[in-house]
Amino acid sequence: MTQLIAQNFVPLLFCGLLVFLLTGIPVAFGLAATGLLFGFIGMEVGLFSQTLFQALPLRVFGIMKNETLLAIPFFTFMGIILERSGMAEDLLETVGQVFGPVRGGLAVAVILVGALLAATTGVVAAAVISMGLISLPIMLRYGYNRTIATGTITASGTLAQAIPPSLVLIVLADQMGRSVGDMYAGALIPGLLLVGLYLLFIAVVAIARPAWVPALPQEARIYRESNGASGHRSLIVLLAICAVAGGAWTRVHHSFMVWATERATPSPGDETFIMAMTVGSLLALALALVNHVAKMGLLSRLAEQVTFVLIPPLVLIFLVLGTIFLGVATPTEGGAMGAVGALIMAFGRRRLNFGLMRQALDSTARLATFVMFILIGSTVFSFTFNAADGHVWVEHLFAALPGGALGFLIVVNILVFILGCFIDFFEIAFIVIPMLAPVAEKLLPAMLPGVPPDAVMIWFGVILAMNLQTSFLTPPFGFALFYLRSVAAKSDYKDRITGVTIPAVTTAQIYKGSIAFIVLQVIMVAAIIAWPNLVVSGLDAGPKIDAERVLQDMVKPERAPLEAPPALPGGAGAADPPAKDDPNQAILDAIKREQEAASAAGKK
Repeated sequence: MTQLIAQNFVPLLFCGLLVFLLTGIPVAFGLAATGLLFGFIGMEVGLFSQTLFQALPLRVFGIMKNETLLAIPFFTFMGIILERSGMAEDLLETVGQVFGPVRGGLAVAVILVGALLAATTGVVAAAVISMGLISLPIMLRYGYNRTIATGTITASGTLAQAIPPSLVLIVLADQMGRSVGDMYAGALIPGLLLVGLYLLFIAVVAIARPAWVPALPQEARIYRESNGASGHRSLIVLLAICAVAGGAWTRVHHSFMVWATERATPSPGDETFIMAMTVGSLLALALALVNHVAKMGLLSRLAEQVTFVLIPPLVLIFLVLGTIFLGVATPTEGGAMGAVGALIMAFGRRRLNFGLMRQALDSTARLATFVMFILIGSTVFSFTFNAADGHVWVEHLFAALPGGALGFLIVVNILVFILGCFIDFFEIAFIVIPMLAPVAEKLLPAMLPGVPPDAVMIWFGVILAMNLQTSFLTPPFGFALFYLRSVAAKSDYKDRITGVTIPAVTTAQIYKGSIAFIVLQVIMVAAIIAWPNLVVSGLDAGPKIDAERVLQDMVKPERAPLEAPPALPGGAGAADPPAKDDPNQAILDAIKREQEAASAAGKK
């Protein structure tokens, strides 16, 4: 029996974890209990030393001092403050008025606002609930197809998992031992492309099935000029001016950064993009303020509303991400600045009060404690797992797969996708990723020859983050589906504007609406695997160093040869020629001669 347990210890360990989780015990305690129980079993059968868990307290204290994870409560607090201060409502109303006159405009507004909320709040629940309460009744009022409406809201809310500053990216970077800033830089382009894929899908629906996504009627457009104009022309002119300013900045950004920071390397593309957007946004805000204060009347009501509602959160996003990409601030410091900026914005909107602060602090403490306990539990589990050479067992398991590194990548993504149907992304990140990361470090560099190993792991992390995003949409336990179900109408109701009775939203309609967007996310995962440059091109490779030349300079430096050492007592080394070619060898020979001389003197 003892031999049987020892030979199959790792499979039994996983079976034990599954049993604990099926009992309904919280995941953090299930992980810790499994690790401790099987650790003691391993000691009894002679697999482990009795000192297995002696270093565990130090590991727990190390988790508590992890500055990277400190970014999670900062970004969570920032998101909750912004969400509770009414930013989502203002954004949805304003962006809806901008795109409402075209077919699919409301869906486009929901996607764009979802992306903005993702880059500010980073909290899926807040985004889905806000858009479900505000946008869904309007979409149903004006005849949107129910699966398109519900799918757009749930998918847009989950963008918070793929667009920086995502909590998923922070956790993945920590578990893989990589830079959070690099993870953010690598995920920026794929996240924006996913938003573009959603918009393209809505455009196709608007062309193929225009009745599914009707435009807003005239009476629903509230920001109109006194002469009846919509105000879009003024907004387009303002956007064009800001776009020109941003484009001009891209031409001088590198020279400015060389002057400001004395850097020698080219400026990364993501950094240039963020700074150009910042310049354009600040210019738009300045022009709108001057027009409003001086009562110049050059901007329409719509243009002013868009500027005053949209620009402050954009500036906050660029402030946080820009300082991180520039290397001025760490992600933790960037999160702290974002939290302060959110408080300033809430104060400026006259929404900051004791009740809001209490709710935000309470929710932040709950989430931070949840993450910390899961991480401690996974650490206890990993003690036993690593002691049993579980990573070797996993490596052999995946090494037998057909297709090599690509086969490993496909199977891992299928595994993560299936797990996402049942468990939370935090649990997947803390349980599965530590097992897969060592195998990925050995197998994946062969897929990207010439790419640094750290960049390869960032690519792997972005793939997993994009995959984990689907966990919020996949039935039966997609959390975004539950969030929308909690706020969608459960019974027929009479619309307060039109007076028409609108049927209830069924759970089947919510589930059906997510399918198309799950397919889009899977397509995006496949695109990142097929074109790794979508991720690695956004990473700063740093200065290129010729390793061979450096090694040659170390072995054969261009300097005058050392003189021959003087003869030592006893005549040792008197006839030795000087080491002209290798000064290091000359030093070693001198030490050897000193030892021989000392030995000879001892014998005398």
